[in-house]
Amino acid sequence: MDSRPPADALPCANPRGRRSDAARSCEEYPFLCCSMAQPSSCAQSSNGVADESPNMLVYRKMEDIIARMQDEKSGIPIRTVKSFLSKIPSVFSGSDIVQWMQKNLNIEDQVEALHLGTLMAAHGYFFPISDHVLTLKDDGTFYRFQTPYFWPSNCWEPENTDYAVYLCKRTMQNKARLELADYEAESLARLQRAFARKWEFIFMQAEAQAKVDKKRDKIERKILDSQERAFWDVHRPVPGCVNTTEADIKKSSRMKQPHKTRKSVYGLQNDIRSLSPTHTVTPEVKEPTEDELRNQIQHWQAQLDRHRLKMSKVAESLLSFSEQYVEYDPFFTTPEPSNPWISDDVTSWELETSKEAGQQRVKRWGFCFDEVLKDPVGREQFLKFLESEFSSENLRFWLAVQELKKRPIREVPTRVQEIWEEFLAPGAPSAINVDSKSYDKTTQNVKDPGRYAFEDAQEHIYKLMKSDSYSRFIRSSAYQEMLQAKKKLFLFSFTEKQESFLGSESQMPSALVKSRNHHVTRLYMNADRYTEQIHHRMSNTLLLILELHTDFSSESHRRSFILKPLPFLRSGESETRQRSYNHCRLIQTSMCLDDVQYNGR
Repeated sequence: MDSRPPADALPCANPRGRRSDAARSCEEYPFLCCSMAQPSSCAQSSNGVADESPNMLVYRKMEDIIARMQDEKSGIPIRTVKSFLSKIPSVFSGSDIVQWMQKNLNIEDQVEALHLGTLMAAHGYFFPISDHVLTLKDDGTFYRFQTPYFWPSNCWEPENTDYAVYLCKRTMQNKARLELADYEAESLARLQRAFARKWEFIFMQAEAQAKVDKKRDKIERKILDSQERAFWDVHRPVPGCVNTTEADIKKSSRMKQPHKTRKSVYGLQNDIRSLSPTHTVTPEVKEPTEDELRNQIQHWQAQLDRHRLKMSKVAESLLSFSEQYVEYDPFFTTPEPSNPWISDDVTSWELETSKEAGQQRVKRWGFCFDEVLKDPVGREQFLKFLESEFSSENLRFWLAVQELKKRPIREVPTRVQEIWEEFLAPGAPSAINVDSKSYDKTTQNVKDPGRYAFEDAQEHIYKLMKSDSYSRFIRSSAYQEMLQAKKKLFLFSFTEKQESFLGSESQMPSALVKSRNHHVTRLYMNADRYTEQIHHRMSNTLLLILELHTDFSSESHRRSFILKPLPFLRSGESETRQRSYNHCRLIQTSMCLDDVQYNGR
């Protein structure tokens, strides 16, 4: 009940006789036919479609090469290597295969020979004797030919029960070379759970095959063990390796549904429009001319010179971009101030319309040049910087061309002439520096004015500002001072001491708790504007407190009262007391700001 071929089914020099070997093996050794599913006759179908299938065509070419490799005179030398206490029979090295391919297959590149050999090893025609990964290495690694009985052209379709018998048999043999790998042990445990009901039958089969193995010659048993292991490495490959036995769905579909052609009589199509399942006749291919070959060579050389990005580099760029802009993404970071479309706060619109840029806004200018150009305040600050360097005409030209693209078509010719006279004409008041190629092309475009007449000149100026002016703007003291000033202005947060000074959230009005940081930021931004309102509210609050017959004759009394949590003001239900409480909390906030802001000054 063994799944392996006998000794006379070992690799032979004639791969074409593999089917007689397989048939003779089943007749002389019936245990080959009882445990493992036998190879099907897919390669011998009557209609010949399977013989011409893509897989069989590949197998046939590979087997022709294997036959030449196994030739006694011109093939690869097979030898028995002697070690300290044992012999390794019927092996050859990986460098022998590479050298033979370069010599007999007219392969000049060593990488190409390695690639072809790896493909043949992945299909199981030869295999490394000490590794489960079927690949070819150009070194002294030992390889062995697979027996034709196990070639993939026999259309093997082994089942999981066969694999379970093989793994179970391996566990019964106490030899280091037959120990299960980690992935094989996991597969055995999974199969044991799946076939728990008939595991006893599987164990009996494995035990019977192990008894048969013990009766074999030592060298023969060693060769057969390695060939059987290679067979399962092809059909149950190591995780991460390609399974070459999987059928291509597209190729199979094309074989089952061949292209159909219409029947015709004397060159005319039949009126019935019947379809014939014959393959389409391939037209005669004309040999390319010398000019066509040269054009093809130039085309492929241009393709080789194209700049291509690796997927790893693209992924790194996307990750760095996402990490850089994560604080500007409202899905990940709560925006400050809040979105006016989902809250009652319109501070975001006020900040956008104002000429004062926030810390996040200024920081964003340092990401790339486009961030400066997209932001109106950024463009204004960049223009001021260029004016200090006497090169503001570059940005003004770029903005004028951008504005030209949005003009109505009837105004385009006039605006094109104005831009030409201001920036590019001889003796222009704000002449820009462009290369001769861009200038000549722009001169031709101005004769037929359009929205994109200055496209080349604009691109040249953009690259000039990006590579020169923008880098100096980011390094300038003006930008650094503005960035530091915005940080001091907007990065206000409550410390533990200030939290205790203002009281807990439960002691604050709900409106102030809801947008505490936001209101404090607004107060901190516009301290001068809110000063009068705060003092006005303070006076009104003190008047209300005086109505409660409380002594506030001194400043210390007033401050000590206002800084308390004011529990007695919250105990009443009158609107006057509630308003007084809210005003006192606002006074507390303003005092905290005065301590932080004005004392710092």
